[in-house]
Amino acid sequence: MIAKRLENITSFIVMDVLEKAHELEREGTDIIHLEVGEPDFDTPACVKAAACRALDEGHTHYTHSLGLLELREAICQYYFLHYGVSVDPDRVLVTSGTSPAMLLLFSVLLNNGDQVILSDPHYACYPNFIRFIEGELVRVPVYEEDGFQYRPEAIREKLTDRTKAIFINSPSNPTGNLLSAERMQEIARMSPWIVSDEIYHGLVYEGKEHSILEFTDKAFVLNGFSKLYAMTGLRLGYLIAPRPFMRPLQKLQQNFFISANSLVQKAGIAALTEAGDDVARMKKIYNDRRKYMIRRLKEMGLGITVEPTGAFYVFANAKHLSRDSYKLAFDILEKAHVGVTPGIDFGENGEGYLRFSYANSIENIAEGMHRLEDYLNNR
Repeated sequence: MIAKRLENITSFIVMDVLEKAHELEREGTDIIHLEVGEPDFDTPACVKAAACRALDEGHTHYTHSLGLLELREAICQYYFLHYGVSVDPDRVLVTSGTSPAMLLLFSVLLNNGDQVILSDPHYACYPNFIRFIEGELVRVPVYEEDGFQYRPEAIREKLTDRTKAIFINSPSNPTGNLLSAERMQEIARMSPWIVSDEIYHGLVYEGKEHSILEFTDKAFVLNGFSKLYAMTGLRLGYLIAPRPFMRPLQKLQQNFFISANSLVQKAGIAALTEAGDDVARMKKIYNDRRKYMIRRLKEMGLGITVEPTGAFYVFANAKHLSRDSYKLAFDILEKAHVGVTPGIDFGENGEGYLRFSYANSIENIAEGMHRLEDYLNNR
């Protein structure tokens, strides 16, 4: 029999869309992919060179279970330069992507029945990490008119003696919106622990992102190299945690993963120290795409009350078209040949929305918008 803990694990709907798109492509259909949140840029040359150099120099063995000290020091320097916060390298755990970091985090934080407060909508996989560790998910709806930011008073209403953490993600997937410093500061005072997913930090085009570490030390920070440095396939992430949790995290890392990939850790150092010009170039192109996509979606009548200013997503209100975003997304795929993600993938409060990713060329985005406009005109 399959383990009982897997009974409530849901599928990742965007993958359903992507797999159907691939099926259509095998049949000869040209698909414009606006569903997947993966940078379309090549990994910066300095990062690839560092990985190749590490291979040539024989860095093919286990590293320290927490990660290379040089990389952890570079991460600490990054947080000091960008946010003015001081982090010791022995509070950093380097992992093979941010998802393993999340699994380890909740493994040391949650007991059976402990509650984690999470916005709705949210990144589709968050609930499954919490459920797998047998924690309890407490959803707090966030709304388009607020830019999908938490309302602190709505969080307070959900606090109980079983609340272990409040989960925040800014810039957010799926919405692309930021949480203001004022709201972050207020949230930081509410909970025993804050879990902050900062994977889209650096990809902000208006305003400024803030790390939770600016407001509290009672926080866990998830971050990595996939999005900002176009390193998704290299699988490199990290967790910054309060000192009392580091030895338990290290023991889990040693038993389950041993260490992150040694070559990729060397590449991560190059990303943090050498890839600034590449990041600036990618950000400018993302911002051009963002502005274009928002304008075109608004022209088509899709709702965007507060324009997203981070990540590479637009979460557009399509309730006037359908209250079944799953069915609508697949209809768009099959008739317009454009892949989009249904809002229901991100929680019940995401129903009626569609997520569009601008991690694609401006030419492909323009073609996708043209096809979508034709689809809407012919409905």
